[in-house]
Amino acid sequence: MLAYSPEVAELLDLSEEDCRSDLFAQVFSGNALIDGMKPYAMCYGGHQFGNWAGQLGDGRAINLGDVTNSKGERWTLQLKGAGETPYSRTADGLAVLRSSVREFLCSEAMFHLGVPTTRALSLCSTGDQVWRDMLYDGNPEYEHGAVVCRVAPSFLRFGNFEIFSKRGDIKTLKTLLDFTITTYFPHLLEEEINTDTYLKWFEEVCERTKDMVVHWRRVGFVHGVMNTDNMSILGLTIDYGPYGWLEDYHPDWTPNTTDAEFHRYAFGQQASIAHWNLMKLAQAIAPLFQGVQRLQSVLDDYAVNYKSAWQDMMCAKLGLTSFDESLVESLLSKLEIMDTDMTIFFRKLADIQASDTAEHCIQTISPAFYDESWQTQAPSVWQDWFNAYLQHLKSNSVTHRKLVMNQTNPKFVLRNYLSQLAIDKANTGDLTMLHELFDVLKKPYDEQPDKEEVFAAKRPDWAKHKVGCSMLSCSS
Repeated sequence: MLAYSPEVAELLDLSEEDCRSDLFAQVFSGNALIDGMKPYAMCYGGHQFGNWAGQLGDGRAINLGDVTNSKGERWTLQLKGAGETPYSRTADGLAVLRSSVREFLCSEAMFHLGVPTTRALSLCSTGDQVWRDMLYDGNPEYEHGAVVCRVAPSFLRFGNFEIFSKRGDIKTLKTLLDFTITTYFPHLLEEEINTDTYLKWFEEVCERTKDMVVHWRRVGFVHGVMNTDNMSILGLTIDYGPYGWLEDYHPDWTPNTTDAEFHRYAFGQQASIAHWNLMKLAQAIAPLFQGVQRLQSVLDDYAVNYKSAWQDMMCAKLGLTSFDESLVESLLSKLEIMDTDMTIFFRKLADIQASDTAEHCIQTISPAFYDESWQTQAPSVWQDWFNAYLQHLKSNSVTHRKLVMNQTNPKFVLRNYLSQLAIDKANTGDLTMLHELFDVLKKPYDEQPDKEEVFAAKRPDWAKHKVGCSMLSCSS
């Protein structure tokens, strides 16, 4: 056992003694079962990069079963990387240390950022040497094997419903949807499950998905593989593969090498892709309805609701009470023009006062600029925008503006290069940075001045194009 999350252990009524036991390491590395565990892998389909990919499934994930804790909460325990399943196809079902470190750290970092997500209980090494071609470029090598135990109320995906609909197996589709509503959406139940219940369920899935993507946009997270088989019906961030954080703000950035040509899953595309994926879910459950008009109406509402939620989120990031489209559009354009670090920019913005000058504002946010010659470029790019922003602060800033902004804009995120540094050390047996990162990311909105120099700094030049820091594959 390399690491575990005390908070997730508490959700499962596990003590520190439990988590440090040999039995824990054996169970959560996939080498032992305890009474009541009935492992299974799920079959599902999916649209991958816009095309129907047919039957997929848990190729390297195994559900150990569900746990009901002392509070009556239901949690599913799932191992990722424990070996072959019926859906592994030609793969080995294993995972490597680098991808497992990334999933373990990011699951918990996202939770503490307030982003809906699956959780991670533990990270275990296996002692295996796993053969991997990290970038699919013909240069495979052996890597250390590892297993993550991830935790969520459910790991059901859009693709679980798509597969039965595509097969024309409407009976099983209905059975699955009825089970899903009864088990995970019991608040929707009335006297009997009918099409009204299904519609309310779909409305809630749309709402949860919308909220998740707005949070992604708020913190600068890019999922990287928004296929329908990677979309949770609970609106949770699931499957941390080639994800990444925006460092210099570029809305067309994707961390996924497979997406390098078309940028389908780029940062700025995530809301529209979520809408497209919801359309595919609607098509999957449409056979349970008489006509599609009601489902289409819910889909139409998604676009309207997303825009409103995104605008509210941007107001919170800027510390304003009302949304000004021209101000925000101009801001996003300027962030891109000058290669500005998104996380640092918004955090520094809270330090600006309405009485400041535009020149002082530029100086305040200058640590976010990547170009060292910012002194000559910044005035022409930013002067007018800051003059407009300062006027807004005088007329419509929120109460306790700095507090609101600092609870919206994190100080610490799991920067791509920090993950890679932790992975590099872990591969040598040094887990100190992994544990330090884990602890720092539990308090992403706090100042933590003793951690700022290392963990809140903008991306160094050496990391701009380094593998693992810029582009990743689905093997990641």
